[in-house]
Amino acid sequence: MKPILISAAVALVVSILFTPYLIRVFSRQGFGQEIREEVQGTHAAKRGTPTMGGMAILVAMWCGYLVTHLVMGDQPTATGLLVLGLTTALGIVGFLDDFIKIRKQRNLGLNKTAKLVGQLVASVLFAILAIQFPNRNGVTPASVDLSFLRDITVISFGAVGFVIFAYIAISGWSNAVNFTDGMDGLAGGTAAMVLATYVLISFWQLRNDCFGAGPAPGCYTVRDPLDIAVVAAAAMAACVGFLWWNAAPAKIFMGDTGSLALGGLLAGLSMATRTELLMIIIGGVFVVEALSVVLQIVVFRTTRRRLFRMAPFHHHFELAGWAETTVIIRFWVLAGISCMFGVGLFYADWLALAR
Repeated sequence: MKPILISAAVALVVSILFTPYLIRVFSRQGFGQEIREEVQGTHAAKRGTPTMGGMAILVAMWCGYLVTHLVMGDQPTATGLLVLGLTTALGIVGFLDDFIKIRKQRNLGLNKTAKLVGQLVASVLFAILAIQFPNRNGVTPASVDLSFLRDITVISFGAVGFVIFAYIAISGWSNAVNFTDGMDGLAGGTAAMVLATYVLISFWQLRNDCFGAGPAPGCYTVRDPLDIAVVAAAAMAACVGFLWWNAAPAKIFMGDTGSLALGGLLAGLSMATRTELLMIIIGGVFVVEALSVVLQIVVFRTTRRRLFRMAPFHHHFELAGWAETTVIIRFWVLAGISCMFGVGLFYADWLALAR
């Protein structure tokens, strides 16, 4: 428990203190957000708000993780470094996207091909390395089996299939969080709840791992559950610290730098904890936001009519007359319900097997 608390405390302090520094620097440099034409009426006042604030989340995460290992006197693990590496790689892709938007003074950064290539490279490198580095029990950072509450051993991708699956999962989650990042604090607050859930899950896996004094029924075969909890705690606290400045009215946006990074982090955590399908429930708000975009495109191309007033889904309610803060808080409530439901399923599975 001590490493988790240290990681969260350090990341929270760094995030709260470093974010206003970025606000000042980015404001002086003119690194302001461009606003989509479709929402200019309700969001016009936000034009010019500093963006790329996801840098604060990434820096705080790394500080929390590294300081924890320095204080505890142990070495970082393969799992922790791989998940953080994936998060940082996608953060770099997002940074390039944000930077191009700022330089060209438009709401379009990297083209679709460049963004997909960046996600592809990060995903493939993570997937290949994640099935290497077995510990003394032969457990690698990720498994080639599909997982829900634990590995589903009858559904195995194999090495090549896992690389393909990892790319789909990582690009899907990074884009889902990116779609959700359209209102002050919406993505950051939702991500903080999902990450808090993964602190609980990974800590429970640590307390019930299969490599202690005799494996118990319902135990978990996960490599480095403590380090996964440390990473999740650092990211959660970094999001909370950033939310202090990102809450409405936001003084800074996380930009694609933060949203793509957080999406990759969620995908990495789900694979490291063997809960890939459970993440769909826990991150239900992100899933709905992504599906709303897909459905909007499909329906419009087939019928030439719009299913929603605007996609992603949160803008539909905004254009229906809901206040922005109302949309944000209600989506946070839904995120909390999704997280509680996911934890309930996870615990029920353990309880059934541990009897």
